[in-house]
Amino acid sequence: MVGGSSSSVTVRSLTLGGMVALVVVLLSVMSGVVGFVVGGGGEEGGGGVATISPSDNADFGVLDEIYKVIREDFVDQSSVDQQALRQGAIDGVIEALDDPHTIYIDPESYALGVDVISGEFQGIGARVEQDPTTREIVIVAPFRDSPAEEAGIRSEDVVLAVDGESTEGWSVSQAVRRIRGPEGSQVTLSVRHTNGETEDITVTRATIVIPTVFTRTVEDRDGNAVDELAYVELEQITEKTVPDLRTTVADIRDQGYRGIILDLRRNPGGSLSATVDVADLFLEGGRVLTQVDKDGNETTFDAHPGDAGENIPLVLLVGHGSASGAEVIAGALRDNHRAVLVGETTFGKGSVNHLRELSDGGAIYITIARWLTPNGEQIEGIGLAPDIQVTPSEEDIELDRDVQLYSAIDYLRQAVQAAVP
Repeated sequence: MVGGSSSSVTVRSLTLGGMVALVVVLLSVMSGVVGFVVGGGGEEGGGGVATISPSDNADFGVLDEIYKVIREDFVDQSSVDQQALRQGAIDGVIEALDDPHTIYIDPESYALGVDVISGEFQGIGARVEQDPTTREIVIVAPFRDSPAEEAGIRSEDVVLAVDGESTEGWSVSQAVRRIRGPEGSQVTLSVRHTNGETEDITVTRATIVIPTVFTRTVEDRDGNAVDELAYVELEQITEKTVPDLRTTVADIRDQGYRGIILDLRRNPGGSLSATVDVADLFLEGGRVLTQVDKDGNETTFDAHPGDAGENIPLVLLVGHGSASGAEVIAGALRDNHRAVLVGETTFGKGSVNHLRELSDGGAIYITIARWLTPNGEQIEGIGLAPDIQVTPSEEDIELDRDVQLYSAIDYLRQAVQAAVP
């Protein structure tokens, strides 16, 4: 949602993601992104089938005992559903970790697959996470031109119910199981918008194809075309993002643009290596991020010179839909004094996740490390505050005024002008 590059279900690897269920690509499947769009991860790391079972440990053997007692003694045997009890036990174990980024993927969902590497899947086209404080299910951001966006789903919407069933107490994986579904089917989400208003929104699921690099001509606050600055939006970080972005940046330089506005407001992240490479495109050197594992061991990732985007003036647009890998990029470019952040505080997804297949045909997407910005700042549960805070009003949203983009244009124009000898 989930969580950025992810992987097909046959690939197990690391992602900075943690939205496999959160990033509901709310698909009829799970995908993955350095903040995952529900699924596997990038290309480094490696998974493997987990072979540990509760029965291998005496501390967990009591679960088998409890089930046996229930089968022998419980008064209402008609309500003893083996699969429901099993799922409840799994959900309880995952929930006890108090980590919304660690989730269980049931065999049916995992078997459906999701090839987020190719950027195509079925669903409503929205990324969802769980608020670490309120535990509410929250829409991180709908994909551009997705069924979710077209139906009126907004970033930061709280999902109160799915098809009339309250989400109170749900885990992200439970939400994903309720919201996913095949192309052409419908799901009704009861949501609370940021202004406090509630609304029932019916979305027709579809096959979602997600190009990750968008460019377009933008206008300033006076309605004039901005010809001297290039606008580039990264909506997700897949394996295609790095070569596509490298080509785009080279074209921008060749066409004589004087600066780039890089929009990460809808970006949930991607694979670790792709995320580092995106940051590297704009850095001559310096630290990109530090990864800290369960034993306190640190692994650092650094940038290297030689890319076309290293010296061009740059501003980043960030917001609540910027998560995980997008936050890595924003932190790296900010801490290396390469870019100014404009917009709102980012989502706050700062963990590395690993996909492990299970013997039942399902999988677990588990948090194995945290990451820090080059300056040592923790993002998990906090997010990155922008250098220039710009919060759109309800009127701005209704009138489709992108005041954050206007501010980025104003700032970059001044910066470019000041740099002229």
